[in-house]
This record gives sequence, C-alpha cells and structure tokens, in this order.
Amino acid sequence: MGKKGRETRERVIGKCLQLFSKRGYFNTSINDILDATGVTRGALYGHFRSKEEIWQASYEEAGQIWRDLVLKGVDSISDPLERLEKTIRNDMEEYIGRDTFEGGCFFFNMLVEFSGQSATLGTQVLRGFQGFADLMSQWLKEAEAKKLLRSNLDHEQIANFIILSLNGAAAFYGATKNPCYWTQTVVELRRYIRGLRGDS
Repeated sequence: MGKKGRETRERVIGKCLQLFSKRGYFNTSINDILDATGVTRGALYGHFRSKEEIWQASYEEAGQIWRDLVLKGVDSISDPLERLEKTIRNDMEEYIGRDTFEGGCFFFNMLVEFSGQSATLGTQVLRGFQGFADLMSQWLKEAEAKKLLRSNLDHEQIANFIILSLNGAAAFYGATKNPCYWTQTVVELRRYIRGLRGDS
C-alpha cells in the first residue's frame, strides 16, 4: 500500500472512531462515513470490505490510543499498587477527562450498544474489559507476593469493582461533561487502594 493509500485508510479510521463513539455503530451508515471522510465509495471499499471491517479497524486503533494514554509511565513504577493508582489516574484524566472521543468512552459506548444487538461484537468488547481487569488482578497478586497487600483478598473482585467504578464515572461524565465525576473517582479509588495495603 502506498503513502496515499495509507493516509486514506488512516483518515477513514480516525473519522470513524469519532462517528462510532458519538452516533453508535448501527446509527452510522456507509453514507455517513463517506460524508465524514470525503472519500469515494470505490476508495472506501478498496480498503474495507464492509462497515464491520471498518469498525474492527477502528476498535484496534481505539485500543492503541487507550493503551498509549492509560498505560503511559506505568512500566517504570515498581510498586504494583502505585502502578494501579497511576493507571486509574491516567484513565480518568488523560483518556476520559480529555474527551479523547467525541461521544465519550468508545468501549463503554460500544458495549452498551451491542448488548442484545450483536453478541459477536459485544463479546469482543467485553474481552477488552476483561483483559484490563486481568491486568489489574496480576498487579494485585504481585502486590500480595511482595507483602504490600493484605492477605486473603479476592483480586478478581477488586479488579471488577475498579472497572465498574471507572465506567460509571465515564458514563456520567459523558452525559454531563461535569469533571467532578472522574475527579472524585480518582480520589475515592486512591483511598480504596491505599486501604488495601498490608501496612494500612
């Protein structure tokens, strides 16, 4: 693929990330995509065979954007609980709080839309959330091994609680644009995590 072809593909994905996030998958038509991107139908289908294929490419790009923002600076933190706090702060401040996508959290919006509408796509999005929860569970297990965490805690339950808290904040912020929802979530989750420490 030449430079022009790559630029066209990237433009389509970038515009569709915003369209799908704001309007939803089912309410975004091929004509909407053509209007937003300015490409011809032939050019569009030269890169993507279907709207679902465009969504798949957009989902992959959204995942990369999320990782770049939410996991930024995390690898350099040796304390797994501090790593967890940093990830939560990044998720709320850098991803949600900066309105990365016009319609709010791309993944939360897609999960809600696909529920009862597309088991295949809904399951794919859900796997992404599960992957995030699994990562946090690993950090909690590491913290327990380092004796930084109280013993006999359910790591999976804690990780799921954090996921629910983050997405609740994302939903309310998306609906109101009131930053108190995500700023308070950062504060309260930090307090919660610090309460899990073995020396607390």
